[in-house]
Amino acid sequence: MPLCVTFLGTSGAIPTAQRNPTSIFVAREGDELLFDAGEGTQRQMMRFRTGFSISQLFITHLHGDHVLGIPGLLQTMAFNDRTEPLAIHAPRGTRSQVKSLVNALGNQPSFPVRINEVGGDDVAYRAEEYEVRVFETDHDTRSVGYALVEDDRKGRFDRERAEELGVPVGPKFSSLHEGEAVELEDGTVVEPDQVVGEPRPGRSLVYTGDTRPTTATLEVAEEPDLLIHDATFADDRTERATDTAHSTARQAAEIARRAEADRLALMHISSRYAGDVEDHLAQARDVFDGEVLLPEDGDRIEVPYTDN
Repeated sequence: MPLCVTFLGTSGAIPTAQRNPTSIFVAREGDELLFDAGEGTQRQMMRFRTGFSISQLFITHLHGDHVLGIPGLLQTMAFNDRTEPLAIHAPRGTRSQVKSLVNALGNQPSFPVRINEVGGDDVAYRAEEYEVRVFETDHDTRSVGYALVEDDRKGRFDRERAEELGVPVGPKFSSLHEGEAVELEDGTVVEPDQVVGEPRPGRSLVYTGDTRPTTATLEVAEEPDLLIHDATFADDRTERATDTAHSTARQAAEIARRAEADRLALMHISSRYAGDVEDHLAQARDVFDGEVLLPEDGDRIEVPYTDN
């Protein structure tokens, strides 16, 4: 079951010739989610062939480089005769601002748009096999981060052991894997724990949006497979990062290390650095032993199951 992240925009507040403002597209087995929608997001979606079939849009905060793509995106959806509803999740206290963006062109979209205000420890969205959790971040406006966390999966079914116990191949295998005991022809009862291993963890990804380093990022998901963290600045502007409520690449890596993340993706790179991001990578790798990525627009990352 693929879980794939497409980086539509990776720049800081000001776009560059190479990087669009912030937006991240996540696809999971037919579900399509969008995290932030900076200016030009709809063009990036066309360029990188994600399509427009998102059902949920998660906004971390209402700065322009994270939301100015919303009016154009909604208009394009309407031009494509969309009828399916869209849910927009945004920090508490921002409903009126989000509504203004939705109605920026002077009329309601031709499809239902629901605005859901969220805060720390909320579950913004619950699907059949995963949820999107909310956590507080530390920016200079109302802001949150989001974590997509899958449910635990069933343990592995030991077919060889089941056959040794006399379970016939067929429906009883499925019953055992679903957690139901089965009775054999001789009256013997086989319990699921005799042939099914311990539950296996699902996957998780955490996206901070813009923030200073915060312990809430550590607590929202256990050992995330992918942490996408604000890394606006390198060490040369550590004080500037603190003053503007952002993080450096080194600070992001420290959070990744403490969270025991598998991979770290550095996001929201200031236009000051143009195409020179080697310091970001080197400074993050000084701290974090896992894989450090600095995605460019259009990069795709597949998040595998840990046991694979």
